[in-house]
Amino acid sequence: MSSHHFVKEQQEPALIILDTNNIQFEQIAPLLEWVPTVLVTQEEVYTVISWGIKIDIILADLAFQKSHFNLLEEQYPVRFLGVQNGNYLEEALQYLVATKHGAANIIGFNHQKVFDLEPKLERLDLVVWDGPIRYFPIKSGHFRKWFVPCNVQLHAPEGTLIEVKNEEAAQIIEVHHSTMMELPEGTSEFSSKGIFWIGEFLSNS
Repeated sequence: MSSHHFVKEQQEPALIILDTNNIQFEQIAPLLEWVPTVLVTQEEVYTVISWGIKIDIILADLAFQKSHFNLLEEQYPVRFLGVQNGNYLEEALQYLVATKHGAANIIGFNHQKVFDLEPKLERLDLVVWDGPIRYFPIKSGHFRKWFVPCNVQLHAPEGTLIEVKNEEAAQIIEVHHSTMMELPEGTSEFSSKGIFWIGEFLSNS
């Protein structure tokens, strides 16, 4: 079933690699299956190349572009996207909106800062990978999913109330910093008045 069609018509979530610390290649390998657009910061270029990932866009300042011009030929058809003051993610997201992508996985982004991403959620579906946890936003304020027995992290502004229902209980959780909760096997339902994020631990991490 490895019929890779190199169409890149923006249906697949793009992959933005900001930081590879605490991230294993095995964690993100499944995201590469359908050949997404891959954007990588200048600091992570050589790590990502060593993983055998084909890069489409290198997010880089002018000095890096000048001193690593050889990458354009070695990794053809890679392109540079100019970045100032280290604003890699902002430039990457603007590029994805401009090129009509609908979604992105962001690798190596501090989950404490996910609230800064919320203005972008009108235009892009974003999933954040921070170490062993993958965070996704519940934009509608309501989410229902079948889970195996696991722990999840509820992430929202301090004091946010989230109602959680499953076969074992119905409870109101008040979010404080990193609120962890245990879920039984089966369907769990989450509801809140505003956007909140759910963090799922990646298997085999």
